[in-house]
Amino acid sequence: MIPEGSLLAAHDLRKTYGSTPALDGASFSVHPGEVVAVMGPSGSGKSTLLHCLAGIITPDSGTITYAGRELSAMSDAERSALRRSDFGFVFQFGQLVPELTCVENVALPLRLDGVKRKAAERTAREWMERLEVDDLAAKRPGEVSGGQGQRVAVARALAGSPKVIFADEPTGALDSLNGERVMELLTEAARSSNVAVVLVTHEARVAAYSDRDVTVRDGRARDLEHAV
Repeated sequence: MIPEGSLLAAHDLRKTYGSTPALDGASFSVHPGEVVAVMGPSGSGKSTLLHCLAGIITPDSGTITYAGRELSAMSDAERSALRRSDFGFVFQFGQLVPELTCVENVALPLRLDGVKRKAAERTAREWMERLEVDDLAAKRPGEVSGGQGQRVAVARALAGSPKVIFADEPTGALDSLNGERVMELLTEAARSSNVAVVLVTHEARVAAYSDRDVTVRDGRARDLEHAV
């Protein structure tokens, strides 16, 4: 059931909230270095799918396999550790810590994983340079623009050397120009580092940066490229 060579794969996921089905037999896979866009209208189940794939919520049934391990067989502590070490996250509004400087925000995943401050901030600055925001290192999130803040968030997601990045509407709060630049930098950095990206979006111009589209409708996922 797991596509050959996939890094992260889900099969026949079902998740219900009360009497409302959010996922109704959804399947999904992504390979290392691949960018997959998860598309669908509001309420279709695409964010629920992302949260299940990331181990944030547990599906009622179905299987999710990451690097040969079944997520449901892991403890909460093991899934939490996996999100720190192997998964990176980019959200619609960045969700940077306002009290920290930008370089401290980027270094945060490394610090939480036990890396010393100087080493963590050195790595953070390298990623900030790649994302074209190294001049913002000493500024706090409230002192930068939305586009700059989202690039800082992408740098934070990549700084911990994740294997998978989950990006949930990463350009939803940006104008088209800033959104396109964020997507260019995110996809270029991910592919060059062989990082898989699961990109949730409802915008075709954002999905255009992906290698493959999967559409979610009524809780079911359909692979647009591999559909017969």
